[in-house]
Amino acid sequence: MLKTLVRQIKEYRTASILTPVWTALEVLMDVLIPYVTASLIDKGINAGDMQNVYYYGTIMLGMALCSLAFGMLGGRCSAYASTGFAANLRSAMYRNIQRLAFSDIDKYSTAGLVTRMTTDVNSLQSAYQQILGISVRAPFKLVLSILMCLVIDAKLSLVFLVALVILSFSLYHIISRVARLFQQVFAKYDNLNQSVQENISAIRVVKAFVREDYENEKFAHAADNLYRLYVKAESLMAWNHPIMNMVVYGCIIALSWLGAHYIVEGTLTTGELTSLFTYVMSILMSLMMLSMVFVMLTQSAASAKRVAEIIEEEPDIVNPDQPVYEITDGSVEFRSVRFDYARPTPGKSRRSALFNVSFSIASGETIGVIGGTGSGKSSLVNLISRLYDVTQGEILVGGRNVKDYDLTALRTAVSVVLQNNILFSGSILDNLRWGDPQATEEECRHACHLACADEFIDQMPEGYHTHIEQGGMNVSGGQKQRLCIARALLKKPKILVLDDSTSACDTATDAKIREAIHTQLPEMTKIIIAQRILSVKDCDRILVMDNGVVTGFDTHENLLKTNELYQEINAIQESDHGDFDQKGGNL
Repeated sequence: MLKTLVRQIKEYRTASILTPVWTALEVLMDVLIPYVTASLIDKGINAGDMQNVYYYGTIMLGMALCSLAFGMLGGRCSAYASTGFAANLRSAMYRNIQRLAFSDIDKYSTAGLVTRMTTDVNSLQSAYQQILGISVRAPFKLVLSILMCLVIDAKLSLVFLVALVILSFSLYHIISRVARLFQQVFAKYDNLNQSVQENISAIRVVKAFVREDYENEKFAHAADNLYRLYVKAESLMAWNHPIMNMVVYGCIIALSWLGAHYIVEGTLTTGELTSLFTYVMSILMSLMMLSMVFVMLTQSAASAKRVAEIIEEEPDIVNPDQPVYEITDGSVEFRSVRFDYARPTPGKSRRSALFNVSFSIASGETIGVIGGTGSGKSSLVNLISRLYDVTQGEILVGGRNVKDYDLTALRTAVSVVLQNNILFSGSILDNLRWGDPQATEEECRHACHLACADEFIDQMPEGYHTHIEQGGMNVSGGQKQRLCIARALLKKPKILVLDDSTSACDTATDAKIREAIHTQLPEMTKIIIAQRILSVKDCDRILVMDNGVVTGFDTHENLLKTNELYQEINAIQESDHGDFDQKGGNL
Protein backbone atom coordinates (compact mmCIF):
# COMPACT_ATOMS: atom_id res chain seq x y z
CA MET A 1 0.00 0.00 0.00
CA LEU A 2 2.72 2.46 1.01
CA LYS A 3 4.67 1.89 -2.23
CA THR A 4 1.50 2.51 -4.24
CA LEU A 5 0.94 5.86 -2.56
CA VAL A 6 4.60 6.93 -2.69
CA ARG A 7 4.65 6.32 -6.46
CA GLN A 8 2.05 9.07 -6.84
CA ILE A 9 4.47 11.72 -5.55
CA LYS A 10 6.21 11.57 -8.96
CA GLU A 11 7.14 15.07 -10.18
CA TYR A 12 6.61 16.53 -6.70
CA ARG A 13 9.62 14.72 -5.17
CA THR A 14 11.79 17.85 -5.18
CA ALA A 15 9.17 19.92 -3.36
CA SER A 16 8.62 17.02 -0.94
CA ILE A 17 12.35 16.92 -0.12
CA LEU A 18 12.76 20.70 0.16
CA THR A 19 9.81 21.10 2.53
CA PRO A 20 11.45 19.31 5.50
CA VAL A 21 14.77 21.05 4.70
CA TRP A 22 13.21 24.52 4.90
CA THR A 23 11.19 23.46 7.95
CA ALA A 24 14.29 22.17 9.75
CA LEU A 25 16.12 25.45 9.10
CA GLU A 26 13.10 27.41 10.37
CA VAL A 27 13.02 25.30 13.55
CA LEU A 28 16.76 25.79 14.05
CA MET A 29 16.29 29.54 14.00
CA ASP A 30 13.31 29.32 16.38
CA VAL A 31 15.27 27.21 18.86
CA LEU A 32 18.38 29.41 18.80
CA ILE A 33 16.47 32.66 19.35
CA PRO A 34 15.67 31.92 23.07
CA TYR A 35 19.34 31.03 23.65
CA VAL A 36 20.43 34.39 22.21
CA THR A 37 17.67 36.02 24.28
CA ALA A 38 19.33 34.71 27.46
CA SER A 39 22.62 36.39 26.44
CA LEU A 40 20.77 39.63 25.62
CA ILE A 41 19.20 39.67 29.11
CA ASP A 42 22.28 38.62 31.07
CA LYS A 43 25.03 40.39 29.09
CA GLY A 44 23.03 43.35 27.88
CA ILE A 45 20.00 44.36 29.95
CA ASN A 46 21.12 43.14 33.42
CA ALA A 47 24.73 44.28 32.80
CA GLY A 48 23.56 47.65 31.49
CA ASP A 49 25.64 47.20 28.32
CA MET A 50 23.69 48.75 25.42
CA GLN A 51 26.32 47.63 22.92
CA ASN A 52 25.51 44.00 23.75
CA VAL A 53 21.78 44.80 23.61
CA TYR A 54 22.20 46.09 20.05
CA TYR A 55 24.52 43.21 19.12
CA TYR A 56 22.34 40.39 20.38
CA GLY A 57 19.16 42.21 19.27
CA THR A 58 20.51 42.42 15.72
CA ILE A 59 21.34 38.71 15.79
CA MET A 60 17.80 37.91 17.00
CA LEU A 61 16.29 40.11 14.27
CA GLY A 62 18.35 38.34 11.61
CA MET A 63 17.31 34.92 12.96
CA ALA A 64 13.65 35.98 12.99
CA LEU A 65 13.84 37.15 9.36
CA CYS A 66 15.57 33.90 8.36
CA SER A 67 12.89 31.92 10.20
CA LEU A 68 10.20 33.86 8.35
CA ALA A 69 11.83 33.22 4.95
CA PHE A 70 12.39 29.53 5.66
CA GLY A 71 8.78 29.20 6.88
CA MET A 72 7.39 30.80 3.71
CA LEU A 73 9.52 28.58 1.47
CA GLY A 74 8.53 25.47 3.45
CA GLY A 75 4.84 26.36 3.35
CA ARG A 76 4.94 26.98 -0.39
CA CYS A 77 6.71 23.68 -1.13
CA SER A 78 4.40 21.81 1.25
CA ALA A 79 1.26 23.17 -0.45
CA TYR A 80 2.67 22.42 -3.91
CA ALA A 81 3.67 18.87 -3.02
CA SER A 82 0.50 17.92 -1.10
CA THR A 83 -1.96 19.27 -3.67
CA GLY A 84 0.03 17.63 -6.48
CA PHE A 85 0.07 14.36 -4.56
CA ALA A 86 -3.72 14.54 -4.19
CA ALA A 87 -4.16 15.33 -7.88
CA ASN A 88 -2.04 12.31 -8.84
CA LEU A 89 -4.02 10.07 -6.50
CA ARG A 90 -7.31 11.12 -8.10
CA SER A 91 -5.89 10.67 -11.60
CA ALA A 92 -4.48 7.23 -10.77
CA MET A 93 -7.80 6.11 -9.29
CA TYR A 94 -9.80 7.48 -12.19
CA ARG A 95 -7.54 5.88 -14.80
CA ASN A 96 -7.71 2.53 -13.09
CA ILE A 97 -11.49 2.69 -12.78
CA GLN A 98 -11.62 3.11 -16.56
CA ARG A 99 -9.56 -0.10 -16.92
CA LEU A 100 -11.71 -2.19 -14.61
CA ALA A 101 -14.20 -4.72 -15.88
CA PHE A 102 -17.82 -4.69 -14.77
CA SER A 103 -17.03 -7.54 -12.39
CA ASP A 104 -14.39 -5.37 -10.69
CA ILE A 105 -16.63 -2.31 -10.43
CA ASP A 106 -19.41 -4.46 -8.96
CA LYS A 107 -17.25 -4.82 -5.83
CA TYR A 108 -17.65 -1.14 -5.01
CA SER A 109 -20.69 1.09 -4.76
CA THR A 110 -20.78 4.28 -6.83
CA ALA A 111 -21.05 6.32 -3.63
CA GLY A 112 -18.03 4.45 -2.25
CA LEU A 113 -15.93 5.32 -5.29
CA VAL A 114 -16.97 8.98 -5.06
CA THR A 115 -16.06 9.06 -1.35
CA ARG A 116 -12.64 7.59 -2.06
CA MET A 117 -11.90 10.17 -4.76
CA THR A 118 -13.07 13.12 -2.63
CA THR A 119 -13.15 12.68 1.15
CA ASP A 120 -10.43 10.02 1.33
CA VAL A 121 -8.07 11.87 -1.00
CA ASN A 122 -8.64 15.14 0.90
CA SER A 123 -7.74 13.31 4.10
CA LEU A 124 -4.53 12.01 2.54
CA GLN A 125 -3.68 15.45 1.19
CA SER A 126 -3.95 16.95 4.68
CA ALA A 127 -1.97 14.06 6.17
CA TYR A 128 0.80 14.43 3.58
CA GLN A 129 1.02 18.15 4.21
CA GLN A 130 1.33 17.45 7.93
CA ILE A 131 3.97 14.79 7.32
CA LEU A 132 6.07 17.21 5.29
CA GLY A 133 5.64 20.09 7.72
CA ILE A 134 4.54 19.36 11.26
CA SER A 135 5.93 15.82 11.33
CA VAL A 136 9.38 17.30 10.74
CA ARG A 137 8.89 20.46 12.76
CA ALA A 138 7.53 18.86 15.93
CA PRO A 139 10.10 16.10 16.58
CA PHE A 140 13.03 18.27 15.42
CA LYS A 141 11.92 21.12 17.64
CA LEU A 142 11.32 18.70 20.52
CA VAL A 143 14.82 17.19 20.31
CA LEU A 144 16.59 20.53 19.86
CA SER A 145 14.65 22.13 22.72
CA ILE A 146 15.54 19.27 25.06
CA LEU A 147 19.20 19.52 24.03
CA MET A 148 19.21 23.27 24.68
CA CYS A 149 17.63 22.68 28.10
CA LEU A 150 20.38 20.16 28.92
CA VAL A 151 23.00 22.68 27.82
CA ILE A 152 21.51 25.39 30.08
CA ASP A 153 20.85 23.22 33.15
CA ALA A 154 20.79 19.42 33.15
CA LYS A 155 19.14 19.13 36.60
CA LEU A 156 16.17 21.34 35.74
CA SER A 157 15.74 19.43 32.48
CA LEU A 158 14.58 16.42 34.51
CA VAL A 159 11.29 18.33 34.99
CA PHE A 160 10.73 18.16 31.23
CA LEU A 161 11.53 14.49 31.06
CA VAL A 162 8.99 13.61 33.77
CA ALA A 163 6.37 15.75 32.00
CA LEU A 164 7.29 14.11 28.71
CA VAL A 165 6.60 10.63 30.07
CA ILE A 166 3.24 11.64 31.58
CA LEU A 167 2.09 13.42 28.43
CA SER A 168 3.26 10.67 26.08
CA PHE A 169 1.40 7.99 28.04
CA SER A 170 -1.82 10.05 28.13
CA LEU A 171 -1.70 10.91 24.41
CA TYR A 172 -0.99 7.30 23.43
CA HIS A 173 -4.02 6.13 25.39
CA ILE A 174 -6.28 8.73 23.70
CA ILE A 175 -4.96 8.17 20.18
CA SER A 176 -5.24 4.37 20.32
CA ARG A 177 -8.95 4.66 21.13
CA VAL A 178 -9.61 7.40 18.57
CA ALA A 179 -7.93 5.34 15.82
CA ARG A 180 -10.54 2.59 16.02
CA LEU A 181 -13.35 5.12 15.70
CA PHE A 182 -11.92 6.80 12.61
CA GLN A 183 -11.69 3.44 10.86
CA GLN A 184 -15.49 3.26 11.04
CA VAL A 185 -16.10 6.83 9.93
CA PHE A 186 -15.46 6.37 6.20
CA ALA A 187 -17.88 3.47 5.89
CA LYS A 188 -20.51 5.86 7.24
CA TYR A 189 -19.41 8.46 4.68
CA ASP A 190 -20.18 5.91 1.95
CA ASN A 191 -23.72 5.45 3.31
CA LEU A 192 -24.24 9.21 3.52
CA ASN A 193 -23.02 9.84 -0.04
CA GLN A 194 -25.12 6.97 -1.35
CA SER A 195 -28.24 8.48 0.23
CA VAL A 196 -27.49 11.88 -1.35
CA GLN A 197 -26.64 10.40 -4.76
CA GLU A 198 -29.74 8.23 -4.95
CA ASN A 199 -32.01 11.07 -3.90
CA ILE A 200 -30.61 13.61 -6.37
CA SER A 201 -30.47 11.22 -9.33
CA ALA A 202 -34.02 10.01 -8.64
CA ILE A 203 -35.52 13.29 -7.43
CA ARG A 204 -38.37 13.10 -9.95
CA VAL A 205 -39.36 9.66 -8.67
CA VAL A 206 -39.12 10.86 -5.08
CA LYS A 207 -41.45 13.76 -5.76
CA ALA A 208 -43.81 11.71 -7.92
CA PHE A 209 -44.32 9.23 -5.07
CA VAL A 210 -44.30 11.95 -2.38
CA ARG A 211 -41.42 10.24 -0.56
CA GLU A 212 -39.61 13.38 0.57
CA ASP A 213 -40.21 12.63 4.26
CA TYR A 214 -38.93 9.07 3.87
CA GLU A 215 -35.79 10.27 2.08
CA ASN A 216 -35.25 12.94 4.75
CA GLU A 217 -35.44 10.28 7.44
CA LYS A 218 -33.03 8.01 5.56
CA PHE A 219 -30.55 10.84 5.14
CA ALA A 220 -30.97 11.92 8.75
CA HIS A 221 -30.26 8.37 9.90
CA ALA A 222 -27.04 8.19 7.83
CA ALA A 223 -25.97 11.66 8.99
CA ASP A 224 -26.76 10.79 12.61
CA ASN A 225 -24.57 7.68 12.48
CA LEU A 226 -21.69 9.76 11.17
CA TYR A 227 -22.40 12.46 13.74
CA ARG A 228 -22.31 10.02 16.66
CA LEU A 229 -18.99 8.54 15.60
CA TYR A 230 -17.43 11.96 15.16
CA VAL A 231 -18.74 13.19 18.51
CA LYS A 232 -17.30 10.14 20.22
CA ALA A 233 -13.93 10.57 18.53
CA GLU A 234 -13.78 14.33 19.08
CA SER A 235 -14.84 13.91 22.73
CA LEU A 236 -11.83 11.67 23.30
CA MET A 237 -9.55 14.07 21.45
CA ALA A 238 -10.85 16.92 23.62
CA TRP A 239 -8.86 15.45 26.52
CA ASN A 240 -5.67 16.57 24.77
CA HIS A 241 -6.05 20.20 25.79
CA PRO A 242 -6.74 19.84 29.52
CA ILE A 243 -3.98 17.25 29.87
CA MET A 244 -1.60 19.51 27.98
CA ASN A 245 -2.54 22.51 30.13
CA MET A 246 -2.08 20.50 33.32
CA VAL A 247 1.40 19.40 32.27
CA VAL A 248 2.38 22.89 31.05
CA TYR A 249 1.28 24.62 34.24
CA GLY A 250 2.90 21.90 36.33
CA CYS A 251 6.20 22.45 34.52
CA ILE A 252 5.94 26.22 34.88
CA ILE A 253 5.31 25.92 38.65
CA ALA A 254 8.15 23.43 39.10
CA LEU A 255 10.54 25.58 37.04
CA SER A 256 9.55 28.74 38.89
CA TRP A 257 10.09 27.17 42.29
CA LEU A 258 13.33 25.33 41.48
CA GLY A 259 14.65 28.13 39.22
CA ALA A 260 14.16 30.73 41.99
CA HIS A 261 16.28 28.59 44.35
CA TYR A 262 19.02 28.19 41.74
CA ILE A 263 19.08 31.93 40.99
CA VAL A 264 19.41 32.69 44.75
CA GLU A 265 22.21 30.11 44.98
CA GLY A 266 23.89 31.70 41.94
CA THR A 267 23.87 28.53 39.80
CA LEU A 268 21.32 29.92 37.30
CA THR A 269 20.88 33.35 35.71
CA THR A 270 17.62 35.20 35.04
CA GLY A 271 18.18 34.98 31.27
CA GLU A 272 18.75 31.22 31.45
CA LEU A 273 15.52 30.75 33.44
CA THR A 274 13.63 32.83 30.85
CA SER A 275 15.05 30.63 28.08
CA LEU A 276 14.04 27.50 29.97
CA PHE A 277 10.45 28.79 30.19
CA THR A 278 10.48 29.30 26.42
CA TYR A 279 11.91 25.84 25.79
CA VAL A 280 9.43 24.09 28.05
CA MET A 281 6.61 25.64 26.06
CA SER A 282 8.32 24.54 22.81
CA ILE A 283 8.71 20.99 24.10
CA LEU A 284 5.13 20.66 25.23
CA MET A 285 3.69 22.32 22.13
CA SER A 286 5.79 19.98 19.99
CA LEU A 287 4.23 17.07 21.83
CA MET A 288 0.78 18.51 21.22
CA MET A 289 1.54 18.88 17.52
CA LEU A 290 2.83 15.31 17.39
CA SER A 291 -0.36 14.07 19.02
CA MET A 292 -2.43 15.85 16.37
CA VAL A 293 -0.22 14.37 13.65
CA PHE A 294 -0.75 10.88 15.07
CA VAL A 295 -4.51 11.44 15.09
CA MET A 296 -4.39 12.70 11.50
CA LEU A 297 -2.24 9.76 10.40
CA THR A 298 -4.56 7.35 12.18
CA GLN A 299 -7.55 8.89 10.47
CA SER A 300 -5.85 8.92 7.08
CA ALA A 301 -4.61 5.32 7.42
CA ALA A 302 -8.14 4.10 6.68
CA SER A 303 -8.29 6.50 3.71
CA ALA A 304 -4.90 5.33 2.47
CA LYS A 305 -6.06 1.72 2.48
CA ARG A 306 -9.26 2.58 0.58
CA VAL A 307 -7.46 4.70 -2.04
CA ALA A 308 -4.64 2.18 -2.56
CA GLU A 309 -7.26 -0.56 -2.95
CA ILE A 310 -8.67 1.16 -6.03
CA ILE A 311 -5.26 2.00 -7.54
CA GLU A 312 -3.97 -1.55 -6.98
CA GLU A 313 -7.13 -3.27 -8.21
CA GLU A 314 -6.17 -5.41 -11.16
CA PRO A 315 -8.89 -5.83 -13.80
CA ASP A 316 -10.31 -9.31 -14.19
CA ILE A 317 -10.40 -8.80 -17.95
CA VAL A 318 -7.15 -7.89 -19.70
CA ASN A 319 -5.70 -8.10 -23.20
CA PRO A 320 -3.98 -11.36 -24.20
CA ASP A 321 -0.23 -11.33 -24.67
CA GLN A 322 -0.57 -11.40 -28.46
CA PRO A 323 -3.99 -9.90 -29.20
CA VAL A 324 -5.81 -10.20 -32.50
CA TYR A 325 -6.84 -6.79 -33.84
CA GLU A 326 -8.92 -7.75 -36.89
CA ILE A 327 -12.43 -9.18 -36.57
CA THR A 328 -13.35 -10.76 -39.86
CA ASP A 329 -17.15 -10.83 -39.55
CA GLY A 330 -20.05 -10.57 -37.12
CA SER A 331 -20.68 -14.26 -36.52
CA VAL A 332 -21.29 -15.26 -32.89
CA GLU A 333 -21.10 -18.69 -31.30
CA PHE A 334 -21.72 -19.75 -27.69
CA ARG A 335 -20.23 -23.10 -26.68
CA SER A 336 -21.52 -24.59 -23.41
CA VAL A 337 -21.36 -21.19 -21.69
CA ARG A 338 -21.98 -20.83 -17.98
CA PHE A 339 -21.81 -17.46 -16.29
CA ASP A 340 -21.93 -16.57 -12.59
CA TYR A 341 -21.96 -13.11 -11.04
CA ALA A 342 -19.44 -12.88 -8.21
CA ARG A 343 -20.83 -11.56 -4.95
CA PRO A 344 -19.21 -8.26 -3.84
CA THR A 345 -19.13 -9.48 -0.23
CA PRO A 346 -16.34 -12.02 0.43
CA GLY A 347 -17.56 -15.44 1.48
CA LYS A 348 -20.91 -15.13 -0.24
CA SER A 349 -21.91 -17.61 -2.94
CA ARG A 350 -21.93 -16.61 -6.61
CA ARG A 351 -25.20 -15.94 -8.43
CA SER A 352 -25.61 -18.01 -11.59
CA ALA A 353 -27.09 -16.23 -14.61
CA LEU A 354 -26.52 -18.62 -17.55
CA PHE A 355 -26.39 -22.41 -17.69
CA ASN A 356 -24.88 -24.47 -20.53
CA VAL A 357 -25.86 -21.99 -23.27
CA SER A 358 -24.96 -23.06 -26.81
CA PHE A 359 -26.05 -21.53 -30.11
CA SER A 360 -24.60 -20.09 -33.31
CA ILE A 361 -25.40 -16.88 -35.22
CA ALA A 362 -24.26 -16.30 -38.80
CA SER A 363 -22.80 -12.94 -39.78
CA GLY A 364 -25.51 -10.53 -40.96
CA GLU A 365 -28.37 -12.37 -39.22
CA THR A 366 -31.00 -10.51 -37.26
CA ILE A 367 -31.63 -12.35 -34.00
CA GLY A 368 -34.34 -11.64 -31.47
CA VAL A 369 -33.90 -12.48 -27.78
CA ILE A 370 -36.96 -12.73 -25.56
CA GLY A 371 -37.63 -13.91 -22.03
CA GLY A 372 -38.89 -12.82 -18.67
CA THR A 373 -37.16 -10.55 -16.19
CA GLY A 374 -34.08 -12.27 -14.80
CA SER A 375 -33.91 -14.84 -17.58
CA GLY A 376 -30.33 -13.83 -18.50
CA LYS A 377 -30.91 -11.79 -21.67
CA SER A 378 -28.64 -8.86 -20.75
CA SER A 379 -26.04 -11.16 -19.21
CA LEU A 380 -25.90 -13.01 -22.52
CA VAL A 381 -25.04 -9.96 -24.63
CA ASN A 382 -22.63 -8.52 -22.03
CA LEU A 383 -20.43 -11.55 -22.58
CA ILE A 384 -20.06 -10.96 -26.33
CA SER A 385 -18.00 -7.77 -25.89
CA ARG A 386 -16.27 -9.12 -22.74
CA LEU A 387 -17.87 -6.68 -20.35
CA TYR A 388 -17.84 -9.85 -18.26
CA ASP A 389 -15.97 -13.10 -18.86
CA VAL A 390 -17.60 -16.51 -18.99
CA THR A 391 -17.28 -18.81 -15.97
CA GLN A 392 -17.17 -21.91 -18.18
CA GLY A 393 -17.24 -22.56 -21.90
CA GLU A 394 -16.23 -20.12 -24.64
CA ILE A 395 -17.66 -17.46 -26.92
CA LEU A 396 -16.51 -16.99 -30.51
CA VAL A 397 -16.85 -13.82 -32.58
CA GLY A 398 -15.70 -13.95 -36.17
CA GLY A 399 -14.63 -17.54 -35.61
CA ARG A 400 -12.21 -16.77 -32.74
CA ASN A 401 -12.51 -16.82 -28.98
CA VAL A 402 -13.31 -13.33 -27.70
CA LYS A 403 -10.41 -13.71 -25.25
CA ASP A 404 -7.99 -13.70 -28.20
CA TYR A 405 -8.99 -10.20 -29.32
CA ASP A 406 -7.67 -6.82 -28.32
CA LEU A 407 -10.33 -5.37 -26.01
CA THR A 408 -10.56 -2.07 -27.87
CA ALA A 409 -10.93 -3.83 -31.22
CA LEU A 410 -13.58 -6.19 -29.86
CA ARG A 411 -15.64 -3.49 -28.15
CA THR A 412 -15.43 -1.28 -31.22
CA ALA A 413 -16.79 -4.15 -33.32
CA VAL A 414 -19.64 -4.84 -30.86
CA SER A 415 -21.92 -1.88 -30.23
CA VAL A 416 -24.41 -2.20 -27.36
CA VAL A 417 -27.41 0.07 -26.81
CA LEU A 418 -28.94 -0.37 -23.37
CA GLN A 419 -32.49 0.35 -22.30
CA ASN A 420 -31.29 3.07 -19.93
CA ASN A 421 -28.38 4.47 -21.90
CA ILE A 422 -26.75 7.69 -20.79
CA LEU A 423 -26.30 10.98 -22.62
CA PHE A 424 -23.64 13.45 -21.52
CA SER A 425 -23.78 17.21 -21.18
CA GLY A 426 -22.88 18.85 -24.48
CA SER A 427 -24.44 19.23 -27.91
CA ILE A 428 -26.25 16.45 -29.78
CA LEU A 429 -23.24 16.22 -32.11
CA ASP A 430 -20.90 15.84 -29.13
CA ASN A 431 -22.97 12.92 -27.88
CA LEU A 432 -23.21 11.29 -31.30
CA ARG A 433 -19.45 11.50 -31.78
CA TRP A 434 -18.90 9.22 -28.83
CA GLY A 435 -19.52 6.56 -31.49
CA ASP A 436 -16.88 8.03 -33.80
CA PRO A 437 -14.94 11.18 -32.77
CA GLN A 438 -14.03 11.82 -36.42
CA ALA A 439 -17.57 11.50 -37.79
CA THR A 440 -18.71 14.30 -40.06
CA GLU A 441 -22.01 16.06 -39.50
CA GLU A 442 -23.36 14.33 -42.60
CA GLU A 443 -22.48 10.89 -41.16
CA CYS A 444 -24.18 11.89 -37.90
CA ARG A 445 -27.28 12.92 -39.80
CA HIS A 446 -27.36 9.59 -41.65
CA ALA A 447 -27.08 7.62 -38.41
CA CYS A 448 -29.87 9.71 -36.90
CA HIS A 449 -32.01 9.06 -39.96
CA LEU A 450 -31.61 5.30 -39.48
CA ALA A 451 -32.50 5.66 -35.79
CA CYS A 452 -35.46 7.96 -36.58
CA ALA A 453 -33.85 10.62 -34.40
CA ASP A 454 -33.79 13.22 -37.18
CA GLU A 455 -37.56 13.56 -36.80
CA PHE A 456 -37.25 15.49 -33.52
CA ILE A 457 -33.73 16.92 -33.97
CA ASP A 458 -34.80 18.91 -37.05
CA GLN A 459 -37.61 20.47 -35.02
CA MET A 460 -35.21 21.81 -32.38
CA PRO A 461 -34.21 25.49 -32.74
CA GLU A 462 -30.48 24.68 -32.84
CA GLY A 463 -30.80 21.30 -34.55
CA TYR A 464 -27.74 19.11 -34.08
CA HIS A 465 -26.09 21.84 -32.01
CA THR A 466 -28.84 21.72 -29.36
CA HIS A 467 -27.36 21.43 -25.88
CA ILE A 468 -28.11 18.23 -23.97
CA GLU A 469 -28.28 18.55 -20.21
CA GLN A 470 -26.40 16.10 -17.99
CA GLY A 471 -28.00 12.67 -18.28
CA GLY A 472 -30.20 13.86 -21.15
CA MET A 473 -32.70 15.48 -18.80
CA ASN A 474 -34.08 17.82 -21.50
CA VAL A 475 -35.10 15.05 -23.92
CA SER A 476 -37.73 12.36 -23.55
CA GLY A 477 -37.00 8.69 -22.91
CA GLY A 478 -37.77 7.72 -26.51
CA GLN A 479 -35.66 10.55 -27.91
CA LYS A 480 -32.77 9.57 -25.68
CA GLN A 481 -32.99 5.96 -26.87
CA ARG A 482 -32.98 6.99 -30.52
CA LEU A 483 -29.92 9.21 -30.01
CA CYS A 484 -28.15 6.33 -28.30
CA ILE A 485 -28.97 4.01 -31.23
CA ALA A 486 -27.60 6.60 -33.67
CA ARG A 487 -24.47 6.93 -31.54
CA ALA A 488 -23.99 3.14 -31.65
CA LEU A 489 -24.46 3.04 -35.43
CA LEU A 490 -21.69 5.63 -35.90
CA LYS A 491 -19.23 3.04 -34.63
CA LYS A 492 -20.00 1.04 -37.78
CA PRO A 493 -19.92 -2.16 -35.72
CA LYS A 494 -19.98 -5.69 -37.04
CA ILE A 495 -22.44 -6.64 -34.28
CA LEU A 496 -25.21 -4.35 -33.03
CA VAL A 497 -26.96 -5.23 -29.78
CA LEU A 498 -30.22 -3.46 -28.96
CA ASP A 499 -30.97 -4.37 -25.33
CA ASP A 500 -34.63 -3.41 -25.05
CA SER A 501 -33.47 -0.04 -26.37
CA THR A 502 -36.73 0.93 -28.09
CA SER A 503 -38.94 0.27 -25.08
CA ALA A 504 -39.70 3.98 -24.70
CA CYS A 505 -40.54 4.39 -28.40
CA ASP A 506 -44.01 3.97 -29.83
CA THR A 507 -44.74 0.84 -31.89
CA ALA A 508 -44.58 2.65 -35.25
CA THR A 509 -41.17 4.21 -34.47
CA ASP A 510 -39.89 0.88 -33.18
CA ALA A 511 -40.89 -0.78 -36.45
CA LYS A 512 -39.32 1.99 -38.58
CA ILE A 513 -36.00 1.70 -36.71
CA ARG A 514 -35.90 -2.08 -37.11
CA GLU A 515 -36.81 -1.83 -40.79
CA ALA A 516 -34.16 0.82 -41.50
CA ILE A 517 -31.41 -1.14 -39.76
CA HIS A 518 -32.44 -4.40 -41.40
CA THR A 519 -32.60 -3.07 -44.95
CA GLN A 520 -29.69 -0.59 -44.95
CA LEU A 521 -27.21 -2.55 -42.84
CA PRO A 522 -27.54 -6.09 -44.19
CA GLU A 523 -23.95 -7.16 -43.37
CA MET A 524 -24.22 -6.15 -39.73
CA THR A 525 -25.29 -8.81 -37.22
CA LYS A 526 -28.25 -7.50 -35.23
CA ILE A 527 -29.24 -8.87 -31.82
CA ILE A 528 -32.50 -7.37 -30.56
CA ILE A 529 -33.55 -7.97 -26.96
CA ALA A 530 -37.19 -7.10 -26.37
CA GLN A 531 -40.13 -7.71 -24.08
CA ARG A 532 -42.61 -7.53 -26.96
CA ILE A 533 -42.89 -10.34 -29.48
CA LEU A 534 -43.97 -7.70 -31.98
CA SER A 535 -40.42 -6.28 -31.83
CA VAL A 536 -38.72 -9.59 -32.70
CA LYS A 537 -41.25 -11.60 -34.74
CA ASP A 538 -39.69 -10.53 -38.06
CA CYS A 539 -36.16 -11.49 -37.01
CA ASP A 540 -34.42 -14.33 -38.84
CA ARG A 541 -34.50 -16.36 -35.64
CA ILE A 542 -35.56 -15.81 -32.05
CA LEU A 543 -33.72 -16.99 -28.93
CA VAL A 544 -36.12 -17.83 -26.08
CA MET A 545 -34.62 -17.73 -22.59
CA ASP A 546 -35.95 -18.85 -19.22
CA ASN A 547 -33.95 -18.65 -15.97
CA GLY A 548 -30.59 -18.66 -17.72
CA VAL A 549 -31.39 -21.50 -20.09
CA VAL A 550 -32.10 -21.38 -23.84
CA THR A 551 -35.45 -23.13 -24.34
CA GLY A 552 -35.81 -22.41 -28.05
CA PHE A 553 -33.99 -20.91 -31.02
CA ASP A 554 -36.00 -20.77 -34.23
CA THR A 555 -38.24 -18.60 -36.37
CA HIS A 556 -41.38 -16.99 -35.00
CA GLU A 557 -43.64 -19.42 -36.87
CA ASN A 558 -41.76 -22.53 -35.71
CA LEU A 559 -41.56 -21.38 -32.10
CA LEU A 560 -45.33 -20.91 -32.05
CA LYS A 561 -45.60 -24.56 -33.01
CA THR A 562 -42.88 -26.10 -30.85
CA ASN A 563 -42.00 -23.89 -27.88
CA GLU A 564 -44.44 -23.92 -24.96
CA LEU A 565 -42.96 -20.85 -23.26
CA TYR A 566 -43.06 -18.81 -26.47
CA GLN A 567 -46.65 -19.87 -27.03
CA GLU A 568 -47.56 -18.69 -23.54
CA ILE A 569 -45.78 -15.35 -24.02
CA ASN A 570 -47.57 -14.80 -27.31
CA ALA A 571 -50.93 -15.73 -25.86
CA ILE A 572 -50.52 -13.32 -22.94
CA GLN A 573 -49.45 -10.44 -25.17
CA GLU A 574 -52.33 -11.00 -27.55
CA SER A 575 -54.79 -11.08 -24.66
CA ASP A 576 -55.95 -8.18 -22.56
CA HIS A 577 -53.38 -8.94 -19.84
CA GLY A 578 -50.67 -6.85 -21.55
CA ASP A 579 -46.97 -7.56 -21.14
CA PHE A 580 -46.19 -11.17 -20.35
CA ASP A 581 -43.73 -10.03 -17.73
CA GLN A 582 -46.62 -8.90 -15.53
CA LYS A 583 -47.90 -12.42 -15.04
CA GLY A 584 -44.98 -13.66 -13.02
CA GLY A 585 -41.24 -13.81 -12.68
CA ASN A 586 -41.03 -17.43 -13.84
CA LEU A 587 -41.36 -16.52 -17.49
